[in-house]
Amino acid sequence: MRKTLYLKLILAYIIFGLFGFVVVATFVSDMTINHLTKEKADALYREATLIANTYATDLYNTEVSLETVKTQLDALDTYLNATIWIINPSGRMILDSSAPVDVENEVVVENFDPTITAGSYYTVGDFFRTFDEEMLSVFAPITSGYKVKGYVVIHASLGSIQTETNQLLNISYIMLLILFLLSLIILIFFTEMVYIPLRKITEATEQYASGNMHYEFSVESEDEMGYLAATLSYMASEIARSEDDQKKFVANVSHDFRSPLTSIEGYLKAMLDGTIPPEMYEKYLNIVLNETSRLTKLTNSLLTLNNLNTKGIMLNKTDFEINAVIRNVAATFEGTCRQKMIGIELILTGDEMYVVADVDKIQQVLYNLLDNAIKFSHHDSLIKIETTEKHNKIFISVKDTGIGIPKEDLKLIWNRFYKSDLSRGKDKKGTGLGLSITKEVIQAHGENINVISTEGVGTEFIFSLPKSEMEDDD
Repeated sequence: MRKTLYLKLILAYIIFGLFGFVVVATFVSDMTINHLTKEKADALYREATLIANTYATDLYNTEVSLETVKTQLDALDTYLNATIWIINPSGRMILDSSAPVDVENEVVVENFDPTITAGSYYTVGDFFRTFDEEMLSVFAPITSGYKVKGYVVIHASLGSIQTETNQLLNISYIMLLILFLLSLIILIFFTEMVYIPLRKITEATEQYASGNMHYEFSVESEDEMGYLAATLSYMASEIARSEDDQKKFVANVSHDFRSPLTSIEGYLKAMLDGTIPPEMYEKYLNIVLNETSRLTKLTNSLLTLNNLNTKGIMLNKTDFEINAVIRNVAATFEGTCRQKMIGIELILTGDEMYVVADVDKIQQVLYNLLDNAIKFSHHDSLIKIETTEKHNKIFISVKDTGIGIPKEDLKLIWNRFYKSDLSRGKDKKGTGLGLSITKEVIQAHGENINVISTEGVGTEFIFSLPKSEMEDDD
């Protein structure tokens, strides 16, 4: 945008003013003078017709004297501010209101032709070179016995019409100026409501384009411009948050990879340089093996998340019996539970409970939730896995009596690589990705997962799955 948009608006505003002036000076001027000329001609024609039907006819019928008619014409001359003629068809002047009666000196209008009006009743010009200025001349025939005896011709100067035209044009110019000034309101409105916010938005986009996603701006408006600014600001904040998450993600990945690698490297060097005697090799090789398992688990989790981000979760939904899956997953943790003396209680609704979902993905969800529950449970404690049916949905609950999750951490546990301070001492092999994967799998099914936890009391995860119609059909 730079400054071109505003300059274009100013230029358009100036062109509007100039164009308005040109229109008034040309088209409006011509229309006004034509209208006033026609109006003046109509008025004079009515007077000429009246004179032709009265005084002039009586004069030709010798009912009144020449002096009497001259007196009447002089009075009308003053009233109309116009020259009145009575003229023969040959062009010989009978009476002229602007000159005294002179019977001896005959005045003849050379080349007089009453058809000069070309079918109208008036003409504009010098009237056969009689006048030195432009005149409006109106014809009215004098008839007697169905014959044209002569004409009443009234001449009015166009100067008076031009003066009146100029007065009306002055009013038009004043109105144009007022309109031009009033249109400044539109320019000011555009400046305040469009241009200034747009300039702020442009400046913000330049800042964001240069990488400054923390640049803040505001547009106090509730229209589309304000909505655009708010959307742009929100987009930038989301990108900034995404960048921060990305930096944190890289830092966490680096930390989680570096720790086991450092441990592996340290133990292997100690074994090579003899710091660790051969009889201790088995112990430390098991530690190295555990660290490599941790790296493998972390890598697999990262690959899973990458597939979720790039392709989304491709679900292979089938009808399967959820209670059987829960029993199988619980059985895989039998050895771990025996070591920590943890019991798993299954409270399953019905002998068989069918759901519609991706069995492999749901098995992974149950594994992640049960694995977490065992990690953060105390010795000699109990974990409950329960299924309930409500509104054609199956709700699965995994509840432990472990260390719990602090209230301020409940909204953060779904973030990748997040580990609460309470879990860091216990979750040595955790990657911080299990719950993130779990939530994305459940949401891909169009369902929800919630957590209820009290620090020092325990944690319960509850998620839903759609019930299968297979059981109803049976």
